[in-house]
Amino acid sequence: MPNATSAQLRPLADSSPSAIVAGFIAMLTGYTSSLVLMFQAGQAAGLTSAQISSWIWALSIGMAVCSIGLSLRYRTPVTVAWSTPGAALLITSLGGVSYGEAIGAYITCAVLVVICGLTGSFERLVRRIPASLASALLAGILFKIGSEIFVAAQHRTTLVLGMFFSYLLVKRLSPRYSVLAALLVGTGLSAVLGLLDFSGFALEVAVPVWTTPSFSLAATISIGIPLFVVAMTSQNMPGVAVLRADGYQVPASPLISVTGIASLLLAPFGAHGVNLAAISAAICTGPTLMRTRANATPQQSGAGSSTPSPAPSAPPSPPCSPHCPRNWCCRSPPWPCSARS
Repeated sequence: MPNATSAQLRPLADSSPSAIVAGFIAMLTGYTSSLVLMFQAGQAAGLTSAQISSWIWALSIGMAVCSIGLSLRYRTPVTVAWSTPGAALLITSLGGVSYGEAIGAYITCAVLVVICGLTGSFERLVRRIPASLASALLAGILFKIGSEIFVAAQHRTTLVLGMFFSYLLVKRLSPRYSVLAALLVGTGLSAVLGLLDFSGFALEVAVPVWTTPSFSLAATISIGIPLFVVAMTSQNMPGVAVLRADGYQVPASPLISVTGIASLLLAPFGAHGVNLAAISAAICTGPTLMRTRANATPQQSGAGSSTPSPAPSAPPSPPCSPHCPRNWCCRSPPWPCSARS
C-alpha cells in the first residue's frame, strides 16, 4: 500500500456522495445505538440536565476533532467514538461515587490509555494477535446487535421487513447507497406507522460544565480501571482490527495516544472517554465506498463534521431516543456490517 500520508490532500476533489453518506450513517449509528445508555447512567447518578448535556457535548467534540484530524493526518478512514460498553458500565457504577470522583476516574483511565499509546505497548500487543482472533472480537460485538433483528421482527414486522428488503434490493443495484436506502425507508415507515414522536422536542445550544476532579481508590477500582480495560479490549483493539482487515496499515500507537489525550482534556466536562470505533468504523472502510485507498479521508471528514453537540431540553426516555422507534434504531447498526461481508 502506498504511503498515504504523503498523498496530496484533496478533500473536496476526493469526496463523493457515497463518502458523505457513509460519514453521516457512521455518525447516526454511533448516536442511535448507545446514546440512551448515558442518559440512564446520568439519571441513575442524579446528574442534572446541564451536566448530562455537557457530557454529550464533550464526547461529541472529542469524536469530531479526533476523527477529522487523524483521518487528514494519516489519509485513512479513522473513526472515533465514545466507549459504548463503558457507558453501560457507568449505569451501575456511577451512582456509587461522587461525580467529582467519577471525573477523577475518567482522568485515570485516560492517563493509562496515553501510557499504552506512548510506550508502544498496545502496538506490540496488536501485532502479536492473529488476524482471525481480532476479527472474532469484532464478530462477538456485532453478533448480539445482528441477532436483535429477529426479536424486533416479532413486534414491528412491517418496519423490519421493509428496511431489510430495501437494503437487499439497493445492495444489488447500487451497493454504496444500500444503508442510506434502508434508513430512509425505515424513517418513512416509522412516520406512516405513527412511531415518530417529536412532542417536547427543543433544540438548544450545549454549554460545557466544568467539574473539578477528585481522586479516590474506590472510584479508581470501580470505574477507572474497568473503563480502561473495556476501552482497550472492546473498542481500540477491534477498531484497529477493522482498519487492518480492510488494508489500512496505519500505526496504532499514535491513534491511541491522540484519543487518550483528547479524553484527558475533556474528562472535566464529563467525557468518560473517546476511543477508536469498531461498529461505525466498518461503515467507512468497506471497499464499495471509495474509488482508491488514497481518497479515504472524505468519509471521516463527513462523519466528523456531522457529529453534533446535542443539548436536549430534557433527558430522553428509553429505549433509544424520545423521537425514534427502538426497532428503527436497533436496525441501523447491522446493515453496514453486513455490507462488508
